[in-house]
Amino acid sequence: MTAEDDSTWLIELESAILDGCTPQEINAITKGKKIPESLRPDVWLVCLNCHDMGNQLLMFDEIFDLTNQNELRDNVKKFVRKLDNDDDEKLSVISDIESILTFYCKSRSITYASNNGWIEILYPLLSLKLPRSDTYNMFERILKLYIPNGCTSNGVPFHILRLIIQYHDPELCSFLDTKRITPEQYCMPWLKSLFSGTCNLEVVLFMWDLYFQRSDPFFIFFLCLIMIINAREQLLQMKNEDKATIVQILSKMPSDLEANDVSDFCSLAHYYSLKTPVSFREDVLEVLFSESGLEINSKLYSQALCLPVAVHELIESATVDVADADAVKFFLVDCRPAEQYNAGHLSTAFHLDCNLMLQEPNAFTTAVQGLLNSQRQALAAGSLAAGEHLCFVSSGRTEEDSYAHMVVASFLKKNIKHVSMLDGGFVAIHDYFGPHMTDCLEDHNTSVCLVCAPNNNNNDNDNQQSANKARDNIPAIQLFSKLSSAMKAKSQEVKGKLIEYIVNPNSNINNGEWHVSANDRKEQRYRNVPPVFSINDEDEDTHSDYRRDSNTDNVDEIVELQSFLKSQHVVDNFSCQEVLSNGYMFDSYLVITETHLVILREIPNKKGAVKVLSRRPLSTIVKITAKKRHPELITFKYGVPDGDNLLIKDMDRFLIPNAAVATKIVSNQIVSQLDNKLQ
Repeated sequence: MTAEDDSTWLIELESAILDGCTPQEINAITKGKKIPESLRPDVWLVCLNCHDMGNQLLMFDEIFDLTNQNELRDNVKKFVRKLDNDDDEKLSVISDIESILTFYCKSRSITYASNNGWIEILYPLLSLKLPRSDTYNMFERILKLYIPNGCTSNGVPFHILRLIIQYHDPELCSFLDTKRITPEQYCMPWLKSLFSGTCNLEVVLFMWDLYFQRSDPFFIFFLCLIMIINAREQLLQMKNEDKATIVQILSKMPSDLEANDVSDFCSLAHYYSLKTPVSFREDVLEVLFSESGLEINSKLYSQALCLPVAVHELIESATVDVADADAVKFFLVDCRPAEQYNAGHLSTAFHLDCNLMLQEPNAFTTAVQGLLNSQRQALAAGSLAAGEHLCFVSSGRTEEDSYAHMVVASFLKKNIKHVSMLDGGFVAIHDYFGPHMTDCLEDHNTSVCLVCAPNNNNNDNDNQQSANKARDNIPAIQLFSKLSSAMKAKSQEVKGKLIEYIVNPNSNINNGEWHVSANDRKEQRYRNVPPVFSINDEDEDTHSDYRRDSNTDNVDEIVELQSFLKSQHVVDNFSCQEVLSNGYMFDSYLVITETHLVILREIPNKKGAVKVLSRRPLSTIVKITAKKRHPELITFKYGVPDGDNLLIKDMDRFLIPNAAVATKIVSNQIVSQLDNKLQ
């Protein structure tokens, strides 16, 4: 290519800017090239839509009287001292930054805060040598369009970034989780300053060239993802390093980026953005970059087991041409109980009964192997059921979903990439299709379908409202004929390939209730308190597992297992798995002493050592419950009497192979302790 040919795009770019082009048109012309210094100011003004904003600084009274004006001025001077500019330029930079930040705070009646990234954002803008009014307008637009809401401790952006890391690299995410390293501990400055606080100026200018042309504020999360994934091998070899060392290395990674790396860096980020469910990005954009002032529900993301996918994307992906390599294609895993699956399901769904995991572990392992084999076969055959991305469908009902979460957690524990769950479960699919569900669901039986059954008792008005809601679902109506014919045509083909792998539970289940014997209960000791030792069908209480794992300030108590179990106050112990409400399970020990229930968790890579999670006084146990269908899944509830009721304050849940013996010993020990007090 000659120099003349190479400069053609520059002429085209200049002409486009003069004609009033869009950021997308600029992106099509530049094709990822670095913008020349002479054109960068005009390109950024177009991409940030600043041309019609006028000179807002005319309203500035030039009075520097913020409550923390001295703090702002000191921060600006401290930042400018690090620059290589000569003294006259430094004075000009200090004046511009302080003026812009002071007016910004006063015009919005907000308080300046140190380390908010504003000073770092302004420096690349000042390097463009634009009039102060244009610099202010670009600064204002960047804060509005590109800085996520909630960049604070335990903020939503960091929970979202963790979900993205987990989706694309569950092994690396698990390693960081094990070390109790959260994204906020190393990437707070990345998000607050769009990397301008951690990368050199040349890198930032080139990165922003590409970033602003995309007009996609969510792209910063994929830039962060690539920064972390690029260091995965180094990080995974640091298993013996302390947390502070790893955080320090993570924090400094952007400073190693060079200008020559920026194009590849952004290209990789673009690739990963294409491999992430679009509906997740669309949903969180509303949360992160909205000016509505709505309060962000951080628990929605901090307690999410994995990345959620909206029903419309899942359904529409089944109609996307397989040849479209950039499209996210899902391999659908329906993990509802067999009786629910048989009452209606999507024809492309692989059935993996969540009850198998507890009832028949060997069958569950076989079914998982079959699932992964079927996924590979479907991909090779180009089937409509094919997809590299696993999307699990639960029932959408609390009772069964806790077991579906265990299934999903088991896949994440195997470091399987691209694992997601359908937001709303099968109920969302059912509602999406509305009156057309018979055409789009396989084997749908309205008399036994748990979503339909309650509607049979509703009045005609309720049914009419449901039908109206479905008719309003325009995208669904457009897809029905195509989706139905496509799924039905492939149904037998898909079933033929999956049949040898699908395993359904047929074992008899003990549906009877458990009760500790009357001799153990001694109800006269609890005249004003309801019976507390009955083991019956468990209530779906909120599980507070996050109390232990989320508190990074506590000093871990590490003990040697065998020495602890041999101590004189230990009555008995049971190997078990602690089950968190999000489905995660940890190898643990339940230790019963004369006065306490002690929970020990095994430590990976430290054979013989365990961590003491908690010491629960036996006197605080007010209920021991078990699922009728899974009697080995035991919940201990802790609380205090509250009049004639019990006030539940906390709970632990365990999968105990020898549950009957364990609960009997615990209840006997509680009674024995009470007898001793009354003597």
